[in-house]
Amino acid sequence: MSASPTPSTSPTAPPVVGQMPSWRVLVAIMVPVWLSALDTAIANTALPAIGVALGSSPAATVWVVSAFQLAVVASLFPLAALGDRLAPRRVFLAGVLVFALASLASALARDLWWLAAARALQGAGAAGIMATNLALVRAVYPAHRLGRGVGLNALVVGLGYTSGSTVASLILSWADWPWLFAMNLPVCAAAGWLGWHTLPRALPRVEHGLDLPLMLWTATTFGSGLGLVVAWTQGAAASVLWALVAVLVCSAWSMSSRQRGHPAPMFPVDLLRYPPFALSVLTSVSSFMAQGLAFVALPFYFESVLGRNAIETGFLLSSWALAVALMGPVAGRLSDRVRPGAMGAVGLVLLSVGLWALARLGAQHNVIDIVWRMGLCGVGFGLFQSPNLKAIMSTSPAHRSGGASGMVAMARLTGQTLGAAAVALFLGWYGTQGAHHALWLAAGAAIFAALVSVSRLRFDSHMTEVNS
Repeated sequence: MSASPTPSTSPTAPPVVGQMPSWRVLVAIMVPVWLSALDTAIANTALPAIGVALGSSPAATVWVVSAFQLAVVASLFPLAALGDRLAPRRVFLAGVLVFALASLASALARDLWWLAAARALQGAGAAGIMATNLALVRAVYPAHRLGRGVGLNALVVGLGYTSGSTVASLILSWADWPWLFAMNLPVCAAAGWLGWHTLPRALPRVEHGLDLPLMLWTATTFGSGLGLVVAWTQGAAASVLWALVAVLVCSAWSMSSRQRGHPAPMFPVDLLRYPPFALSVLTSVSSFMAQGLAFVALPFYFESVLGRNAIETGFLLSSWALAVALMGPVAGRLSDRVRPGAMGAVGLVLLSVGLWALARLGAQHNVIDIVWRMGLCGVGFGLFQSPNLKAIMSTSPAHRSGGASGMVAMARLTGQTLGAAAVALFLGWYGTQGAHHALWLAAGAAIFAALVSVSRLRFDSHMTEVNS
């Protein structure tokens, strides 16, 4: 094998695959990742203000969030497959461009349905970023440092989700809601310019052509699946639910039939047949369900059960995010040396203990009592993320990195959606006390995830990195 060429010192030269990436490459990848995660959550805080400004009811205003989520879920696997065929760089940069244009359309919206449509387009752009970012991380980090790369990615995603309410509150304190979306424009422009000049072009990819009908059936399957969950939790009519069930069944059957025997199926069932990969994905779904349960339930729990005000609640929630941020670099380095099954299980047990301790809080407990419990949850979640991401990416072939990256994002979104739906059901059944029950369920979901993580240890001898 010939020696690797000497990396160029030009600030706009593409990186040599396998070398440690420069800060320019990392900024080009991580800033859009942060924005896509941030905009998944940032609109939640602004929903009341948006509803008043556009003259829409609270129930209708929820579509500002639901349209984004539906578009992400529907687009994720088709765009991941597109990345495997056309190169992750192209799909990633196209996602950044669509995200920026949709942000502009959102900022200019004058009625709710214009905004919902723009948010759906923004979700499609975010899906392009989410579907390929880990494929790019895998490409620019050498194999023995991949843990650091996925650790940084996990940190950025976690900070994006958990800082959404804080960023929204800061912007709304001095500007109107359109600036929540307008702020994305200069950030996307800078990241897109860097990405165009620095992201790697020559990456392994599949050679067969695109299957447009399969892309359509895949998007319909996952979009209708999430739509069914959203409609059910919002009390939609039975006729609507049954119609969504029919669409889901028909599209899932069509997707399965069309991709049967395909060398690189769009919904990567071939990767799920490999036990270490499948168990890592199941661990991710379960852990993000625990996180989704906690993040939706805790504001209700702090304010309605523990008697805290909105400002105190924002401060208390930030302690989880801070702990995740502090653990990100540590967990990334450890994941290059410690087995993912063991390290993930330890982190998830800590998360479960923290959630169990939160569920036992009463109004008599002080801020310190709450903060250390939230910090324990953040430490546990931060310790779990990096090794699990590395396990998913390193146990998939290099030319299927797009499919694996899409599966990572889908597992996260599925878990968070299930968690939020469960909280909605508990609040409907038990009122404000439903948040307390949701925390108990979150602790149980974390323990289940820990057990699944431990089960990966018997496959350790087979969890070698797959590069072909």
